[in-house]
Amino acid sequence: MLKADRVVRILSHVTEAGSADVHALSELLEVSASTIRRDLQGLHDRGLLHRTRGGAFTGTVTLERSLRQRSEHRQEEKRRIGLAAAELVPEGAVVGLTGGTTTIELARALADRTGITVVTNAVNIAAELIVRPAIRLVVIGGLARSASYELVGPAADRMLSHYHLDLSFIGVDGLTAQEGCTTHDEMEAEADRALLRRSRRSVVLADSTKIGRVTFASICPLSEVHALVTDDGLDADRAGAVAGCGVEIIRA
Repeated sequence: MLKADRVVRILSHVTEAGSADVHALSELLEVSASTIRRDLQGLHDRGLLHRTRGGAFTGTVTLERSLRQRSEHRQEEKRRIGLAAAELVPEGAVVGLTGGTTTIELARALADRTGITVVTNAVNIAAELIVRPAIRLVVIGGLARSASYELVGPAADRMLSHYHLDLSFIGVDGLTAQEGCTTHDEMEAEADRALLRRSRRSVVLADSTKIGRVTFASICPLSEVHALVTDDGLDADRAGAVAGCGVEIIRA
C-alpha cells in the first residue's frame, strides 16, 4: 500500500471512530507499528489529528466528509435551523447563500417565497431553486469542489464584487469564540469572506455539534457575525461565549 493511501485510511478510520490505537491500525493496514507511529506523528504535525502515546484521536480538529455523508447527519436539526433562518428573510431581500447541508435546508424553506433574489456559489442550492420561477437566482461561477458542491476561486470573488446583498447565510465546519468561523478548505473560506464583505447582515447556520470545533481555514472572527442560528443542543457555556462576542443566538 502506498503511503498516501495508508494515510487516507488512517484519517478515515480515526475520524469515524473518534480515536484509534497503534496496534489496531497496524493490524488493519497490515504494516508495522513503527510505520503507523511515523504516519500518526506526520498527521499530528500537520494538525489533522492529535497524537497520543498509544495512538491518536481527532479532538476538536475535524476532517472533511463529503456533502452526501454530512447530509444524513442531524438532518432534523438542520431542517429546523433552515426554517428559523427563513424567518429572518424579508420580502424583496437579496440573500447570499454558501453551500452546505444546513444552508440547503434554508434554500428549501425559501423555495415557495416570492420577490426575493438568491445569490449562491453552490450548485446543489442552484438546482433546488432554478425550478422556482418566483425566485430570482444568481449563480456565482468558479472552480467546483466535489466535497461541498461549491464554486470557488478568483472568478467567484470577482463576480461577487459586483453585487450588494441585504443578508448572507454561511455554513461553517467549526465555530468558537476564540477562533471565529472556520471551514476545511481555504478557497471555500475565501468565497465565504467575499460573500460576507458584500452583505449588510451576516448570519451563520450551524448545528450545535459545530460549536466548539476548530477546522483548518479561518473564515472570519465572530465580531463580523451578526447572528447564529443553531439548535437547542447548544450548551450554556458555549452559548455564553458566543453571545459575549456580540452575536445574537437564535435557537431552532
